[in-house]
Amino acid sequence: MSAPVRQIRARYSAATITVYQAYPPQIALPSVSAGRFVAPFKRDRMTWIKPSFLWMMYRCGWATKPGQERVLAIEITREGFEWALAHACLSHYDRNMHGDRANWSRQLRSSPVRLL
Repeated sequence: MSAPVRQIRARYSAATITVYQAYPPQIALPSVSAGRFVAPFKRDRMTWIKPSFLWMMYRCGWATKPGQERVLAIEITREGFEWALAHACLSHYDRNMHGDRANWSRQLRSSPVRLL
């Protein structure tokens, strides 16, 4: 049995999916205490979430990279996650999906979500 080229491996339920993100202590600690994101977290900043804990740990250097010393498990709604996927654009050009670079570039500029 072969695995699909694109798949999401994550902890999930019918209502939620857990994703992971690395933050500096000044964002992570107040947010954990509050049980939600609070200042200095900013909703308009680009963030790279990962549905795989081990992949997140690898990407943040096992929580040793500056500004990525705390890894949070973030439970979001499946509805919100599926909305993000439906409005996403690949972060790189793929001739088979985009046709030409100009089309991909337009999609990338207008998309609120980017996929690796």
